[in-house]
Amino acid sequence: MARAIWSGSISFGLLNVPVRMYSAVARRNIALREIRESDSSRIKLRRFAEGTDDEVERDEIIKAYELTPGQYVPLTKDEMAALAPEKTRAIEVEDFVDLTEIDPIYFDSPYYLGPADGAEKAYSLLASAMAASGKVAIAHFVLRNKENLAAIRSDGKVLTLTTMRFADEVVPVAELDILPEKAAKPAKREQEMAEQLIDSLSTDFEPDAYKDEYREQLLALIERKAEGKEIVASEAVAPKATKAPDLMAALEESIAAVAGRKTGAAKAKPKAKAAKSSRTKAGGKTAAKAKKAKSTAGATKKPSRAKAKSK
Repeated sequence: MARAIWSGSISFGLLNVPVRMYSAVARRNIALREIRESDSSRIKLRRFAEGTDDEVERDEIIKAYELTPGQYVPLTKDEMAALAPEKTRAIEVEDFVDLTEIDPIYFDSPYYLGPADGAEKAYSLLASAMAASGKVAIAHFVLRNKENLAAIRSDGKVLTLTTMRFADEVVPVAELDILPEKAAKPAKREQEMAEQLIDSLSTDFEPDAYKDEYREQLLALIERKAEGKEIVASEAVAPKATKAPDLMAALEESIAAVAGRKTGAAKAKPKAKAAKSSRTKAGGKTAAKAKKAKSTAGATKKPSRAKAKSK
């Protein structure tokens, strides 16, 4: 059974629903260690005071804020502890909003919320009501001594909580200056072709259809190297940007390629069905032959027994 990483209650109005929080992220990272190539010695990180060879113990280290280069405001552990958010066990709901109003850039880490013992009915009521409303709950709660903003969603049965970034943690696009001052307006035909390409590639979202290819390749590489096979690194080639005069040609070729791919997939399906049908028919014929052979064998044996009896 999954282990809860936090327990408390969802609180809004006068309603409190006891819940348990579970991580919704599977740990799939491949653990790679740092070693010295010559003798495979593990690398250990140590802390040294800048400008000296003196190693600093962990209990000697405190936090500090740098006002100007080299000038710090030190903050002791007790002072930091005094500022820590109050450790409550409540997820305080402040508002209900439409999911479409939240820019995905604000979302951070996902979790599942399950009912605590005895809270199954209240949990089910909240999940059902939220799903019917189509709203997302925006809440505050404390996790690991840190105050978090969160969004709670429901599919009608299960509640999920996703921690969110505060507004001042997200860099506004205007500060990045990444857009040209005068953006070139696309031609009407180019716009239509681009929309057609998007439409031709549109489908239902199926999470299982997308694989972590890098992880699979890394595991395969590790396996080959562990077997003593030689690894030859191929040079990565960056794709060339499509130039403005070639946009229409690139769009037309892309649409044709997608259409051809879909036609090929459509033709492959009847063949697969025909192969399956052939296997089924073959299996049926085989079964019929076996049944007939069994029946014949039985018919052959019966006279033998009758003959033996008459004797």
